[in-house]
Amino acid sequence: MKKHFIPFFFLLFLAAPVLAQESFDKKAIVNRLADIMNENYVFPEKGKAMHDLIKSKLGKGDYDDITSADAFAEQLDADLKSIIYDKHIRVRFNKERVTAMQNRAPGGGRTMPENFGFKEVKILEDNIGYLDLRGFMDMRVARKAAKVAMDELIEADAIIFDLRQNGGGSPSMIRFISAYIFGEEPVHLNDFYWRPSDSYSESWTRPSAASVHKPDIPVYVLTSDYTFSAAEEFTYNLKNLERATIIGETTGGGAHPGGPMVINDSFFVNVPQGRAINPITKTNWEGTGIEPHIKTTKEEALEKALELARKALTN
Repeated sequence: MKKHFIPFFFLLFLAAPVLAQESFDKKAIVNRLADIMNENYVFPEKGKAMHDLIKSKLGKGDYDDITSADAFAEQLDADLKSIIYDKHIRVRFNKERVTAMQNRAPGGGRTMPENFGFKEVKILEDNIGYLDLRGFMDMRVARKAAKVAMDELIEADAIIFDLRQNGGGSPSMIRFISAYIFGEEPVHLNDFYWRPSDSYSESWTRPSAASVHKPDIPVYVLTSDYTFSAAEEFTYNLKNLERATIIGETTGGGAHPGGPMVINDSFFVNVPQGRAINPITKTNWEGTGIEPHIKTTKEEALEKALELARKALTN
């Protein structure tokens, strides 16, 4: 009897479509996500609209042809943002990240930036301090790095905060850094409204946190269109308190803080649960970003800041 051999690569080809299919319960995911947004999103009417939209699309079969978990997450993300384009909303398929969140891993499984965001601290010519800050990490994990950096930086005669590659982080770091460049009395930086608890909180400097206070030192903040969230809060605070000159590009426009919430063992959503309310402007930078005092390209912003700092120190 003649035997027939099927090439191994052909068997792999036949198996590939089966292996590519990912098992996930769309109905359970949509129902859970709908409830999360309805109960937690900062604007209740928008959260309800998100809830109704994705439940309706599920019922009509609009998600039936999606076979990839990543593609399903992307579609849900787009659907939520079709109600309100909030850049803090993020639906993701990431089993490792969800596991880390469930196990209460530090940072929720996110990769911690080098030296907790303090990429580079140096004193330039003419005793101008420069800090390349890539994130505002929570002080519970970054206190040591923050103190070392700020104790060095504050010895300068002018300071440049480079936030051109800073995507945000924690208000606790904002309060700590700000304490160095204000005086010995607490300064009201920002307020927040929190939808889940229907409550307000205030953010003030804590002068005792800083080893040195220099309320008159010239301060410059460099921005780009990547500057986002907590980096924008820091910028907005200093701009409206008339404590810094902002140089660069208009920022990204995200003023709704929140955090990730688990949908199931593989999907999570970042939910904006609050909104910033500046005590001076009574509003925030959501959707518009922050206009710098001096508009220039992000590439030219540092040189412009150095020019202004040198002028300020010679006057």
